[in-house]
Amino acid sequence: MGSWDIGPFDNDMGADFADTLDEAPETERENVLRTALTSTIATRGYLDAFEGAEAVAAAALIAAQCPGGAPITSSHGPEESIPVLSFDLRALALDALDRVLAENSELADLWDETGDGPRWRRNITHTRRICAGAETRPDGT
Repeated sequence: MGSWDIGPFDNDMGADFADTLDEAPETERENVLRTALTSTIATRGYLDAFEGAEAVAAAALIAAQCPGGAPITSSHGPEESIPVLSFDLRALALDALDRVLAENSELADLWDETGDGPRWRRNITHTRRICAGAETRPDGT
């Protein structure tokens, strides 16, 4: 796993996902995020690290648009703008992150083999909390 830090775009797979987003037309970027999340959620058996890393990156971009979320500042993140995302992506991000942290996840297994595993898990949990805290719409519904 080509990683240099715990951030969602601080690894080869996350940086490649950012490139995929940059290459997609702006009108398709939400679909790229949605596909990464739903693919991860639908995976039965062992979740490949590549799919997990894409889901983590997608969730980070969603969290960045939630109240309390921070913008993506990694130089390896997307350079092109991400449109305002649909509210329903937040629930998908939660489910995808739960799948990434669950058993049978190669990405979690790889991080757990490193000294940075606990920091990585805290970072994922923080992203999840940001998305979960946004479960109430701004209009209160």
